[in-house]
Amino acid sequence: MPYDERIIHHRGIPVTSSGSTDQTGTYTVRLELADEPGELLRALTPIADNGGNLLSIYHERGRLTPRGRIPVEVDVESPPDRFETIVEDLRAAGVNVIRAGEERYSEAVTVILVGEVIDADLSALLSRIESCAGATVDEVAVTAPRGDGEPASARLRLAAAEGRVETAVATVRTIAEEADLRVVEELTAGGSA
Repeated sequence: MPYDERIIHHRGIPVTSSGSTDQTGTYTVRLELADEPGELLRALTPIADNGGNLLSIYHERGRLTPRGRIPVEVDVESPPDRFETIVEDLRAAGVNVIRAGEERYSEAVTVILVGEVIDADLSALLSRIESCAGATVDEVAVTAPRGDGEPASARLRLAAAEGRVETAVATVRTIAEEADLRVVEELTAGGSA
């Protein structure tokens, strides 16, 4: 599943508006935006065009996602059917929606890649993991070598749908093998040391 098909987290309790049968919910949408003028406006336009009510915007300019983009969290109030249209229009406008839909990623696992991580184009590796594994990379931490000949490492925290962690880890193993990287896996319940 591509990175932009992630979780839309329904945070509010649906309320009815003055006797109407239309229900309104409060939703959080997480986006990745380039650090360029006009990107935030481009992301907010589909929300306004579809009648979404902006409740808050959290723009983390000092922090970058694994893809080198700025994470933005937008709280929106809208009926569920309009919200789905908002998400579709955001994607159609080229906005990277990293969390959209019902909560599907309930399990997590941490793996470490060791080797020439930096030379292996880590961004491309992350994209492949997310597109093949039905998982998302929640966190990435890279440790660079102190000198020549020392391997680098990248710690990846993967979130996956229930029962899909093993598939995500298997995908990481395959991709790591192709990139000549070693994988250090987290021990799971029932595993042996």
